[in-house]
Amino acid sequence: MSIAVTTWSLEQTSPDDLLPAAAPDGDVRIIRAEVPSPEFSRFLYASVGGDIRWTDRLGWTYARWQEDLLRPGVETWVAYDRGTPAGYVQLEAQDEGVVEIVYFGLVPAFRGRRIGGHLLSYGAARAWDLAGRWPGRVPTKRVWLHTCSKDGEHAMDNYLRRGFKLFGTEVREEPEVAAPGPWPGALAG
Repeated sequence: MSIAVTTWSLEQTSPDDLLPAAAPDGDVRIIRAEVPSPEFSRFLYASVGGDIRWTDRLGWTYARWQEDLLRPGVETWVAYDRGTPAGYVQLEAQDEGVVEIVYFGLVPAFRGRRIGGHLLSYGAARAWDLAGRWPGRVPTKRVWLHTCSKDGEHAMDNYLRRGFKLFGTEVREEPEVAAPGPWPGALAG
């Protein structure tokens, strides 16, 4: 069985496009995970994307995760709520001053607490100043991302409110995949 999935591509073409969200109440901190850790990155990916069918990286080996994380210009920024990982944004520097927000999202228990807008704002700002942390990189000229109809119900609205503009839409049929959850059986009754 297959389902129609709509993918939207969005961009900012100037740091002035960024419309930051207010910081949430409480002890929410965003810290860069500077030590490449396949275990931690897989935990974030599965925990954030488990209920919205992020499956493309679940079969990756440890070596594949390590290879991805060690690429120059790849950064993972993690939001913590009182010391607990609440979500993350992964950036990837591309050619000619382009930075992609490859992954962004919150662990389900932290959604609806105003952390998402703050994390997206922070992540986009780090995309705009990424070249300053990676010698030899040209300054960022464009930040882009994609979201799809399988993502959280507030994802698109958050991107638009942060100043991202739609530049492409694609609809394609994909095999329907059960949401795996962060571990087998996690989403079962």
